[in-house]
Amino acid sequence: MKDIFFQDYKKLLKFLVICYNVDGDSMEELFKALKIKPKNIELYKSAFSHSSYVNEHNVKHNYERLEFLGDAVLDLVIADYLFNNHRENEGEMTKVRASYVCENANYCYAMALHLQDYILVGHGEEKEGLKKAIVADIFEALMGAIYIDLGYATARKVILDIIVPYIEDPTTNFFNDYKSALQEFVQTEQKSLEYVLVKEEGPAHDRRFTVEVKIDNIVYGKGIGTSKKEAEQEAARHAIDKMAKK
Repeated sequence: MKDIFFQDYKKLLKFLVICYNVDGDSMEELFKALKIKPKNIELYKSAFSHSSYVNEHNVKHNYERLEFLGDAVLDLVIADYLFNNHRENEGEMTKVRASYVCENANYCYAMALHLQDYILVGHGEEKEGLKKAIVADIFEALMGAIYIDLGYATARKVILDIIVPYIEDPTTNFFNDYKSALQEFVQTEQKSLEYVLVKEEGPAHDRRFTVEVKIDNIVYGKGIGTSKKEAEQEAARHAIDKMAKK
């Protein structure tokens, strides 16, 4: 009985801490780090509310609409920065933008800002632990909230302050998940994407897989690996390289 009480107490304490974190006053530390003075705190509360939490607590808005907007704002700000500060061609700029506006990168930015401390999720998501994709989405939602609340100029400054140091640091490399980067590109361009296993060979202990990646039914890359996942990543990398040279 004592253990059960203690577990319930810990859950209650965790809930109270989370509720405190999304209060406007308690987010003051985050706002100071971002160098902003919010006008509409409710927007920021929505930016940190996952759909599972909204459904369980009868809250009006989750972060998804703000995430959609924030993704577009991030793309525009980074595209504008690259256009004005780098000499790469369109293909190379697309590759760089995809590298610094992707799930891996957004997750890194979010963790650096400790955004995970403010996220509200339902009991199911809480039991499973915060997914990387949710943390990355929250970063986009926060940028969307800043844009709506304080305008493009402020959102642009916040985004550049966060991301440009990573772009200008040659040791930074978010571009290891080529499949995700390629997926984001084709979604932006509204194109189809397909990975096709064209060959599987070798003994059971030393298999080799060959995969082609097609965009709008045109082969853009081929990859070989010891697993299908590895071959798909390699195919995606070749596809991105090919697009960058166009």
